[in-house]
Amino acid sequence: MTTTPPLQIVAVPVLADNYAWLIYDPKTDDAAVVDPGEAAPVLAAAAERGWHISQVWTTHWHPDHTGGNADMKRTGVTITGPRAEKERIPTLDTFVREGDVIRLGSHTGKVLAVPGHTAGHVAFHFADDAVLFTGDTLFAMGCGKLFEGTPAEMWANMERYAAMPAETVVYCGHEYTKSNAAFAAHVEPDNTAIADRRATVDALRARNEPTIPTTIGQERDTNPFMRAGSAARLGELRTQKDGFRG
Repeated sequence: MTTTPPLQIVAVPVLADNYAWLIYDPKTDDAAVVDPGEAAPVLAAAAERGWHISQVWTTHWHPDHTGGNADMKRTGVTITGPRAEKERIPTLDTFVREGDVIRLGSHTGKVLAVPGHTAGHVAFHFADDAVLFTGDTLFAMGCGKLFEGTPAEMWANMERYAAMPAETVVYCGHEYTKSNAAFAAHVEPDNTAIADRRATVDALRARNEPTIPTTIGQERDTNPFMRAGSAARLGELRTQKDGFRG
């Protein structure tokens, strides 16, 4: 019986606090990148490993997630992103929506429509690999700002993510966990799981180490937005977080 080697996933820090995610299928020697806010660090990380990037997957139109697309495109990649935002992402070659399939070598994922942060935001879920790329919807211990959407939309996303297996590994778009952990501790001061995780996060950031990826199981236990219980409560929390300076 032939087994499929797992995807290899590498965090590439870009801009101030973004992560692009470099993904490699060792079986087919093929690579993709999610949300290259700038191209040079991504291309350098791939070259260092001898990986050839053939695809870019874009979660939403914001420039800190698409800023490297044009330079990536000059290398011959195919750029895939949300059909609902095609007018705002002129570099797209392939347009996707809810339920569409994306492939990297021998691995297959599904496109999830997850509006709220932007109107056409998508996520990429590789269920067989227990891997999820959430862009700026679900963060470690947080969620994205509601620039173009509603609390109801973001709460629907949280419920959808929470229903995934606990071991699902979450790769999000920013290193926001330290501030998110402080807010979570403020909201749930008696939650020992949050307190323990906050201490771990603070130690990692003191060493300038990443706090991501996370897992769905961790988020169920320590993410106040996933634990909100209703769209109205999520909206209250988002408003509080927008003004939080703790």
